[in-house]
Amino acid sequence: MSDASPSRYAGPIAVVAGVFVAVVDLGRFVLRRDDLVAMLRDPAYLVVNGLYFLAFPVLLIALVAVHGRQAGEAGRFGLVAFCAAILGTVTMGGNMWFEGFAVPWLADVLPQVFTAEKTVTLVVGALASYLFFALGWVLYGLASFRARVFPVGISILMVFAGVAGYQAGLPPYGVPIGIVFAALGGWLIRTGGEARRRLNA
Repeated sequence: MSDASPSRYAGPIAVVAGVFVAVVDLGRFVLRRDDLVAMLRDPAYLVVNGLYFLAFPVLLIALVAVHGRQAGEAGRFGLVAFCAAILGTVTMGGNMWFEGFAVPWLADVLPQVFTAEKTVTLVVGALASYLFFALGWVLYGLASFRARVFPVGISILMVFAGVAGYQAGLPPYGVPIGIVFAALGGWLIRTGGEARRRLNA
């Protein structure tokens, strides 16, 4: 296993990713307002909303690093779940890019768009990202539970975080997956010696 492998640093990567996701989504929750257009013109909200898009690529990096620690034990189901979690995270990241950068632009130049009737294309695209994200993380939690490499409690919480993730576009429903990753990263750091021996075997 190369020293440059992300799996070797899975613990710190997962902690950073988890804390980043949770803190940024909590920031969105604190700054949320009933007046959507006013909220989208608030500079503080624009910053945290843009950062929330970045949370998904960061989460994806953490997923790749963490999966390397259990890929062998997770087997084929683990591989399918890993791919599903990648798909869900990428699609939700695309959704959050639109929310973070395109929607504020629309609030400035075409605010009446928010009262317009939603098209089928928009609804299907949004629902797909929510569903893929939730399903991917539920499956990955189940795969982790079956592999028995990570603590059972963390794996079960990952399943519940996946269910909550169906609403991850709205704060604070992204917080649970952040907390789970931070907890998993902390566990990996504490058990680092054993994990390194497994990687070098």
